[in-house]
Amino acid sequence: MSFDTSEKPLFTAPPLSCDAHFHVFGAAGQYPYGGDLRYTPPHAPLEEYLKLAKHLGLTRFVFVQPSAYARDNSCMLDAMRVVGTDHCRGVVDLEDNVTLEHMQSLHDLGVRGIRINVSPVHPYEAGLAQSMTPRIETLAEKCKTLGWHLDFLLPGWLTAELLGVMKRLTIPFSMAHMGMNLAKDGVNAPGFQALLKLLSEGQRLAYVKFTGIYRMSKVPHYSDADPMAKALIQSAGDRIIWGSDYPHLSFGEHSSVALFNLLDRWCESDEQKRMILVDNPNRLFGF
Repeated sequence: MSFDTSEKPLFTAPPLSCDAHFHVFGAAGQYPYGGDLRYTPPHAPLEEYLKLAKHLGLTRFVFVQPSAYARDNSCMLDAMRVVGTDHCRGVVDLEDNVTLEHMQSLHDLGVRGIRINVSPVHPYEAGLAQSMTPRIETLAEKCKTLGWHLDFLLPGWLTAELLGVMKRLTIPFSMAHMGMNLAKDGVNAPGFQALLKLLSEGQRLAYVKFTGIYRMSKVPHYSDADPMAKALIQSAGDRIIWGSDYPHLSFGEHSSVALFNLLDRWCESDEQKRMILVDNPNRLFGF
């Protein structure tokens, strides 16, 4: 997966800037796919991603296990071994009964989180939140031992139904794609207001990812997402991280550079950019 090198960043990334959410894929057949493919997996090798990262000025990287590989994390882990723990961290997908010994071996490679992954377009399903709760609570307890976090990818309705479970967590956790709150619903939508409250009140263990904006916004230049992004920065700027979501999977026509440049539109200062790109990921991932 290549990118347009003629498209330039609108600002210089501060030193130690981090892409907190992206994926790598081997060539077809190189690593085993899971049984429930949501998209046609692309060939997106590490070397291509690193060209993009250099173009954007990013030097820290958080690999996230894509759904296509289910719970076989080997593609991501192989890439992490190449990059090394000075520059990368990882978020894996694991079985509930994973042993602490195995988790420790992953920790030594730079893994710092476990993904709770439900398709963002999953239709409403009564009882799904309740059925997921034991897995979330079990993995949270195991994460606590190693100082890991949970990373949620959920449809917006499921994020709302699991807010009570999230509030009870005693470890940090993150939510991809702004919790999948749709931009067309606006900042006053109950789900978005609940997200703001979760980020800014109480123990403040929640983080939100500026990722996959094209999943929530369908207008040119994602302009209807501006009020939501700015409200998040104003309310809880110290709990926001940015990720390219490279290689964008079903949304491959979208530009990683344009998504990076949104920070120039959303942030009011260099300090806010540094917080989102450096300080916050440093805290969450332990660089």
